[in-house]
Amino acid sequence: MTPNRRFRNVIRIGPVQVATSYDDRGQEKHTAACTAPRCGVSHDYDSRAAAELAAHTHHCPVR
Repeated sequence: MTPNRRFRNVIRIGPVQVATSYDDRGQEKHTAACTAPRCGVSHDYDSRAAAELAAHTHHCPVR
């Protein structure tokens, strides 16, 4: 992941944040990242709907 990603359109769904940014090739990507302690789940998606669905269905593996 590139350290200089500029995230926009950030929303929070439970412990998961969903944001939109451009990758290093200039393509729009949507990221869903869990902010819970010791979870660390983060994935990039091609569509905003997929990222929001992942946020809605996420269950932290660490309890």
